[in-house]
Parts: sequence; C-alpha cells; structure tokens
Amino acid sequence: MYGPEVEADARGFYERMRREHGPVAPVLLPGDIPAWLVTGHPEILEVVRTPSKYSRDSRRWNAFQQGLVAPDSPLMPMLAWQPLCVFADGGDHQRLRGAVTRSLDRFDRRGVRRYVTRYADQLIDGFCQKGEADLIGQFSEHLPMLVMTQLFGMPDEAGPRLVSALRDLMKGTETALASNAYVVEVLSKLVAARRRTPRQDLPSWLLLDEAELSDEEVVEHLRLILVAANETTVNLIANVLRVVLTDPAFRRNLAGGQLQLPDALEMVLWDDPPLAVIPGRWAVNPTRLGEVDIHEGDLLMLALGAGNVDPRVRPDGNVSVAGNRAHLAFSGGPHECPGADVGRAIAETGIDVLLARLPDLQLAVPEDELRWTSSWLARHLAELPVDFSPVQPKPVPAAPAPVPMPSEYPQQAAVAATLAPESVSAFTGATGAAGNRAPWWRRLLSLLRR
Repeated sequence: MYGPEVEADARGFYERMRREHGPVAPVLLPGDIPAWLVTGHPEILEVVRTPSKYSRDSRRWNAFQQGLVAPDSPLMPMLAWQPLCVFADGGDHQRLRGAVTRSLDRFDRRGVRRYVTRYADQLIDGFCQKGEADLIGQFSEHLPMLVMTQLFGMPDEAGPRLVSALRDLMKGTETALASNAYVVEVLSKLVAARRRTPRQDLPSWLLLDEAELSDEEVVEHLRLILVAANETTVNLIANVLRVVLTDPAFRRNLAGGQLQLPDALEMVLWDDPPLAVIPGRWAVNPTRLGEVDIHEGDLLMLALGAGNVDPRVRPDGNVSVAGNRAHLAFSGGPHECPGADVGRAIAETGIDVLLARLPDLQLAVPEDELRWTSSWLARHLAELPVDFSPVQPKPVPAAPAPVPMPSEYPQQAAVAATLAPESVSAFTGATGAAGNRAPWWRRLLSLLRR
C-alpha cells in the first residue's frame, strides 16, 4: 500500500485488490509490513461492529511483538499505541470516548456555523476581487483549521504550521515523527495553560470532564481530533466543490432545489470519502473473514472508499444515494467518528458561503488536468483552479473585544489583539449571526436561466 502505483491511482489499486483477492486482500505497508486490506462493505461492518473479535488495541499487533516495525517507522505516529479512545476497548473506551463526546456536545452548533461563516468570508475576501483562485490552497485547506483553533482556544496564527505538520504526519513521510513531535509540543503547552486557567474551550472541557483525564490523555485526544477534523473536512470540502464544478447535472439539481446541500454532502461521502482507508483493527484470536484465515494479532486496514462502492451493496453506481447515510465514510460501530456532525457543519456552511458569494464559479482547467496526491490513507486534490466574476470584499464589521491569550503565546496574543477575533461566546449560543442573504442556489439559478 505504498509506492508509485498507489500514489498514482489508489482507488484503482483497491479495486484491483478486490478483483484479484475478494473482499479481504493481503497487502504490504511501508517497510514491507504485512497486513490485510478489507474492501468489502459487509466485511468492514463485521469488523467495526464486533470489537470482541477485532480489537483497537495496537499492542496486540504481531508485527510489533516480532520486532518487525522499526522505532522510526512512518507507521508509528498512526499505529503505535497511545492513551486514546481509538486504541481502547470496553470500559476504557467508554471512559475516554465519553469525555470526548460530552466535550464536543458542549459546542452550540449555530455558534460553530457563525464562526465558519466568519472565516469563510475572510478567506473569500482575500481573492474575490481577482476573478480567479485556487479553492484548495486559498480556501478548503485553511477553513477547518481556522475553526478548530477557535474550538481549541488557540490563536489563528497557530493554524498554518499545524496544518503542515498534520499533513506530513498523515502522509507517513520520513519526517512524520518530527511533525508529530511538534504537534504534541504545541498541544502540551496549551493543556498546561488550561490546567492553570480553564476557559470555555475544548481543552478545558476535557480537563474538567467527569472522566478525569490525565494531561497526557487530553493532549493525545486533542491531537486525534485535529488530525481527524482537519484531514477529513479539508477533503470533504474539496471533493464536494470538485463535483459541483465538474458535474453539470449535480449543479443544476442543487441550484433548482431538487438536491439540498446536506444530501449533496452525503452523496460525495459515498463516492469519495475523505479518508479512503483507516487503520486499523487487530485480530483478538485466529478467525476467518471473507474466506480468508486471519491470524491472532494480524492488522486489518479498512478500505472505506472501496466498501462504499462494493457491488454487493451498490450494484448500480448510477442510482442516487441522496439522503442515504449508510455509507462508511465515518467508519461505524462503537468507534464511529464522534465529530462527524461538526465536520459536516464546517463543510456545509463553508461551501454555502462560497457559492453564495461567487455563484458563477467555473473550473479554470479541463477536468482531466486536475492533479491529485495520494498516501496510504487518503488522496488529496492538489489544486482546484477556478474563474469567476470579481466581487467586492464584505464590509469589515465592528470588532468585539479580543479574547485573552495564554502566556505561552505572547507574540500571537499581540497579533490576535490587532485582528480582534470574536469571543468564544459564539460557541456557547451568543447572538450575532452573519447578515441575511439570499440562498446561494437562488442566485445560481438566476444566472443559469439567463
């Protein structure tokens, strides 16, 4: 699951594995570490729904026990055991996941959407007068992290370098360990500051939760949330925008109201999930899956993208799946992504703002010239160049009082004060929504009718 073939066409590689080996295929990970790739929809559901047979505890991995995984392996940041809910089963999993779920549930969804609107407008203002832009490098890669830094109570300026480090970590490159160390260092300083002075943000709520998480557990869960939220939401925004720009029927249905934006997101989650593969599960005992014998401690990689197009559940790929949430994009079972609704809110609101302000967006290059990058876990649209009619930036609203920043970030606090970010009360239900505007699809429809 590495090398030129996967990087050039990961989706084609997964389908070839299905054709040649069935729903469970033998593969090699970086370092030629053996694993199983599960491409069948029923088989993936069996794995995620039976933790008694397929554990999330990577300490069970026979490759670890046999010394096959080097300490500096690029697999380590993603597969080495950590005090996280995603590596826990049973009571430990319930305690850790409960803290994450309760803390995420404290955010007011309308407040999150107001923050998304604010940052989406800021990003669009940066290129809206030029009549051209790259919606990856100038929009989708920045929006989720800008929102997440506010959820975390961090300055906006922390976002760009964190994004770079997180992407490097996900790719499993030679510098993945160094990138992981940087992310952990930043989050450790943040947690230490919140331990001294709690605030209305996610790190504080995790520290104050009834589960009594240690500082290390809080740091690791914040890292997990950053990785999952940024990677999946960036890709979801990019994938939806690509379909809008390249599928005229999809765009017409959106513009005409036959297809609502939430349903459009679900369709893309079926056909092009943000994470093509997720690691992993480890066999508790010898077992059999998809006519393949699995040994105790074997690693199973779940190919969510391949599972979503399994012919046994989607014999006709042309049949609409609008409104159907039975896809595997957010995994399933007790480890299903707890932040899926937050990711949907960021993607849906950001896309809505973009299409409302720039309703005549057009792809600036032929579709077959779009470039992709791939890793063992996901593929990413490298660029999405567009043209549009230039528009004026939005008037700058009156700035509210700046949020005090922790002492660990004196330089960022000074910069943040000049930018005057919104109060964290936006996440707890405070008033102050964006100005009223006509729905983007009505504006687009009027243009299409000209």
